[in-house]
Amino acid sequence: MEPIVTTDGLAEACRIFQDAPFVTVDTEFIRETTFWPELCLIQMASDDLAVLVDPLAEGIDLTPFFALMADRRVVKVFHAARQDLEIVYKLGGMLPAPLFDTQIAAMVCGFGESIAYDQLVARTTEGRIDKTSRFTDWRRRPLSEQQLAYALADVTYLCDVYKVLKAKIEAEGRERWVDEEMAVLENPETYDLHPDDAWRRLKLRVRKPIELQILKELAAWREHEARARDQPRGRILKDDAIYEIAQQQPRDEQELARMRALPKGFERSQTGRDILAAVARALAIPKADLPAIPRQQNFPEGTAAAVEFLKVLLKIVVEEEGVAGKMIASGDDLEHLAARGAEADIPAMSGWRRTIFGNRALELLDGKAALCFKDRKVAVVALG
Repeated sequence: MEPIVTTDGLAEACRIFQDAPFVTVDTEFIRETTFWPELCLIQMASDDLAVLVDPLAEGIDLTPFFALMADRRVVKVFHAARQDLEIVYKLGGMLPAPLFDTQIAAMVCGFGESIAYDQLVARTTEGRIDKTSRFTDWRRRPLSEQQLAYALADVTYLCDVYKVLKAKIEAEGRERWVDEEMAVLENPETYDLHPDDAWRRLKLRVRKPIELQILKELAAWREHEARARDQPRGRILKDDAIYEIAQQQPRDEQELARMRALPKGFERSQTGRDILAAVARALAIPKADLPAIPRQQNFPEGTAAAVEFLKVLLKIVVEEEGVAGKMIASGDDLEHLAARGAEADIPAMSGWRRTIFGNRALELLDGKAALCFKDRKVAVVALG
């Protein structure tokens, strides 16, 4: 099958998809050498049509594609949608809606945590994805027939996967559960990290407020530079260099030249001058205004034991409800719940998670329920 390479061809395909109840979507992209992913191929399918679109074709305008993604009459179905949605948001300034992510739906339906697409296809349709072309350089042209077939199979199988999961979710009355998860993916804030928050990506290998401030300044500067140059963050400045600079606090080229994590001669570059300027900005902040070092949570006595009870309860709920435990609560969530009870600000204390787990956890923590071993399995019993 030949990819669509013209705007008219894309517009015609999108007109057909607009009459369908859903369209499955996937993208192939490269981002090893860039900050922003480079879109190389778009795959779409419905029950009546399956197409490949070449976004690298000369003169092609993707406006019809973005219009289809914005059409609320058509459900857009992805698997593990996060990076695909980031691409659409960057290029089209919008997010597809309504949305259905089959990886999340699979977790809600009890297919395990973060199930791979080929495994999900095998378990729901008995189909088999040929992964031979998985590591293709999608920028190269022409793409082989084998590569094109691999790319198209991703969305054609996805049609059947979607139908199976949708029917299962409806049969179990879990539409609202999936809707809550899709709302996060449809929120632009999920993809638009502000440079001032870039430091949150880093491990806090700092001990002093001034070191944290330098780390924040450097992380924000690196984020701006990476976006402007369209280069990976690590090519601008490696994480290890940020930690070393934050600790050593160089004030001039000579001190910067002593940094082991920086290449020789780096201090004489514009990047070196920018780094020194970032350090200077941090050092100019009054001591009283420096950020506090986040401290490790000190949970009350008995928290660890309570967490063990909650882990058992979580396993019981997972078995009863057929939902991946990762979807309900993480280990950190259980710690906060054990320490703060109903005041814990965690996902398990709202929405569908509270219905199936949070309320039962509070009863266990309040002594209104207990765990017992009965009929060769652990069960939860109410206490009078």
